[in-house]
Amino acid sequence: MLLRHIRYFLAVAEHRNFTRAAEALHVSQPTLSQQIRQLEDTLHVQLLDRSGRTIQLTDAGAAYVRYAQRALQDLEAGKRAIHDVQELSRGTLRLAMTPTFTAYLIGPLLEKYNRRYPNITLNILEMPQDRMEALLNEDALDVGIAFNDTHSPDIETQVLFVEALAMVVGKSHPYAKKRAALTCREFESEALVLLNEEFATRHYIDRYCRQHGVAPRIAMEVNSISAVIEIVQRSALATLLPAAIAREHSELCLVDLEPALPQRTAALLLRKGAYRSAAARAFTVLALEESEAMPGGRRARRLRKTTTVRTASTAGG
Repeated sequence: MLLRHIRYFLAVAEHRNFTRAAEALHVSQPTLSQQIRQLEDTLHVQLLDRSGRTIQLTDAGAAYVRYAQRALQDLEAGKRAIHDVQELSRGTLRLAMTPTFTAYLIGPLLEKYNRRYPNITLNILEMPQDRMEALLNEDALDVGIAFNDTHSPDIETQVLFVEALAMVVGKSHPYAKKRAALTCREFESEALVLLNEEFATRHYIDRYCRQHGVAPRIAMEVNSISAVIEIVQRSALATLLPAAIAREHSELCLVDLEPALPQRTAALLLRKGAYRSAAARAFTVLALEESEAMPGGRRARRLRKTTTVRTASTAGG
């Protein structure tokens, strides 16, 4: 059964005459009659009563016509939906990010995306990068925001910006106004509140400490970035977080270390070769645009000239 069979049947049902229906469809009457016969043969039932002066629907035809009309209406609605999706008048975006990005990046980015495309429904999740890559490969996510050191060979990255880690203290901390960088020995004497080992940030910190022979004084370990920020603001404890988080909080201050803390490359994660919805493509464009103005954005532009897929072990954000 083809779509034209349904259109032809509905035209005859409307005009109750093969000649007028054929004229409305711009086909010959023999062609129209043949197509109706094919439809009846396919359904194994007679749809039209041709015995009178006008064409009448049989009981089967009267039952079938309602569904045929509904099918055409749904198909037309489907065409409009395709147009709406392409024009971003409707649609969904399934987005995930590692936890540190919820603290400073995702709010401004999603505010601009929602303002630009208010009819796109956003489904936003926070998760470790390895889980994100698994869901991207299962087609359960459209886009992820994490780091360009990926584990799966089926994940491609688009570089956003280079993110710097930094020592962060509250305004009442003795080092809040310190201009000179702390040495490793000075840093080692500071009591710290750190993210626990569920977070990739902690892995970068531990690696830095091992490389420079530092035995950090860890007073607290938590699994919440907001908790770390709150504790640092209200105590004499220091922490290590992306510098951009401190810039978002007026009660926090950055302290330089020597040697400097490591940098890492933030990136969009997508499944290689996957279909990109219009909503996902629009988000990718916006994220790349916004990353240009961020610290580390210029360096990221150089990295973005080639898309690389690297293999590495990653944890949370």
